[in-house]
Amino acid sequence: MADEHQFIENGLQRAQIDEFFGDELGRAGYGGMDIAKTPMGTQIVLKAEKPGMVIGKGGKNIRKITTELTERFGMEDPQIDVQEVDEPDLNARIVADRLANALERGWYFRKAGHTTIDRIMDAGALGAEIVLSGKVTGARSRVEKFNRGYIKHNGEPAQTVVDEGQGVAVMKLGTIGVTVKIIPPGAVLPDDFEIHDDVDVDDVEQADDGESVESLLAEEPEDVPDVTEDEPEAEEVEVPDEDPAEVIDEEIVEEVIDEETADADDSDDDADEADADEAAADDDEEDLDEDVAEEAADLVAEMEDEDDNEEDQ
Repeated sequence: MADEHQFIENGLQRAQIDEFFGDELGRAGYGGMDIAKTPMGTQIVLKAEKPGMVIGKGGKNIRKITTELTERFGMEDPQIDVQEVDEPDLNARIVADRLANALERGWYFRKAGHTTIDRIMDAGALGAEIVLSGKVTGARSRVEKFNRGYIKHNGEPAQTVVDEGQGVAVMKLGTIGVTVKIIPPGAVLPDDFEIHDDVDVDDVEQADDGESVESLLAEEPEDVPDVTEDEPEAEEVEVPDEDPAEVIDEEIVEEVIDEETADADDSDDDADEADADEAAADDDEEDLDEDVAEEAADLVAEMEDEDDNEEDQ
């Protein structure tokens, strides 16, 4: 089997074993497990609020669980070690199961959420978050959140520092999912810093070049040579006596006059061209009138000749 498939098989088996322990040890306050492969077999560490209920009378319950792991999951020689949880209010899995049981017993969700998160913070947690999702009060699903303190949601601290647990409350209207996140006391976060008071700091030794600021200030400044003596005399610059505003006004006035003169010349040229066009048009009209008159005279003469011929006949 390839490594990738082996990783998937191990993760699936781990999830199935965790679900099996949650169902079998729910009343004992199951708080999670750790599995480690050893040369002698598989070492399983169970965390529970009540270890006596996990072991059972005379070890009856623990032997039953060992047999179930061997037959159902094919584990070779499982060795189970049960540890008691020191502070159940700081275990996210136990807190989620408690809250789910409280909701199933009829606790109002807001009262149950605030009471649970207050107990978590009283136990010394740096931060906590409770999320209830589902049909909390009515037929429509919604999400309710309860926050206290400081909680991480992203990055590596959210996976390594934050303890997360889930639970399910089966209600008449439907199921309600319970998610609890807790940052335990003493957790080291990347953005933490400390301020130390009364700390002896070694003095910084400065390099000694033989010259100090006091010695440099005590020395007399060297004579600065006059550079202007060696340079040739600078040419005198003529400064106009006139007021710059008056000069600018005169230049503007001259430009305006030049522009007006040019516009007047252009208008005269346009007028001359218009007169020439009108004269040419009048000459054309006179020539046209003469042609029309000659044609009319020819027509009259022809008509008179025709009349004379008719009279002669």
